[in-house]
Amino acid sequence: MIGVQVLLSVPAVEIVSRAQAARMIGEREASELVVIQQDFTGAFAGRALLIFPQENGRELVRAVAGEELSADEVAELEDEALTETGNVILNGCLATMANLLQRTLTMSLPEVMRGDGPRIFRPVGEEGTDSLVLFLYINFAVRERDIRGYIAMLMDLPSLESLKVLIDEFVERAIGETES
Repeated sequence: MIGVQVLLSVPAVEIVSRAQAARMIGEREASELVVIQQDFTGAFAGRALLIFPQENGRELVRAVAGEELSADEVAELEDEALTETGNVILNGCLATMANLLQRTLTMSLPEVMRGDGPRIFRPVGEEGTDSLVLFLYINFAVRERDIRGYIAMLMDLPSLESLKVLIDEFVERAIGETES
């Protein structure tokens, strides 16, 4: 998509409250954030977030759309390019999880949002404040560029428990296959 190798670090995974997630990202990022979000439903449900510092989002747009673009052109294309990029990354992550867990997930269309940690992790609509965040910190190292980001999944307790059961089943299958 961008014509260069993208390296992903091993994710650091934590399950935290929305307030803790907002605080964690606020400690790591002082600047405005850009977020691509998609809701997912199926064996477990929630909202997937791909989070970048604003300047990393613009750098990603330049990587996708080309260096020859002016600042005005980058700003004009930013939401569209971020939406497409986020769609590819989030769908890839969730589809891989669903395939490994032998389940299907349905994804909504991606949306772009901007703000700080408290705004990003604020409950929307009928979401309860008791929902948790499966927070994955992944360093997105794009060769020759400093682009880093985060993936977070907002899930309520029943969905998180369903995911835990599916992961346990996956581990049992994997152990059974290696013992055979």
